[in-house]
Amino acid sequence: MNHTFQTFFTPANSGHPRNYEMLKEEHEVAVVGAPQNPALPMSTMIHFHSETSMPDHVVWSLFNTLFMNSGCLGFIAFAYSLKSRERKKVGDLTRAQAYTSTAKCLNIWALIVDIVMTILLIIIPVLIFQVY
Repeated sequence: MNHTFQTFFTPANSGHPRNYEMLKEEHEVAVVGAPQNPALPMSTMIHFHSETSMPDHVVWSLFNTLFMNSGCLGFIAFAYSLKSRERKKVGDLTRAQAYTSTAKCLNIWALIVDIVMTILLIIIPVLIFQVY
């Protein structure tokens, strides 16, 4: 208890000049101090996972861009996939999820449109040749 009162009764208050040892001792007492609470300190740990398992659909978008780019849907999906990957690396998972959802939707529409176009390009010539 006298450690906390030691800083009040220093030679500076009595009018005498301070020397280095007294200042050092006051600093040590102020820094170290008496223990405030003998109980163990409580701590909280927060675990952050550096890897997230959110897909960004880059490969699917690249496939749609290179092989089935009807109406540039594959290219737009590829752009959103890259934005999603960038946001995921930065740590903005909400925007990354939004970009991933948009890229997935565009990839599905590009696939549907391309399948329908492929089927029509096969069926229409067959029907035309059957007529003649």
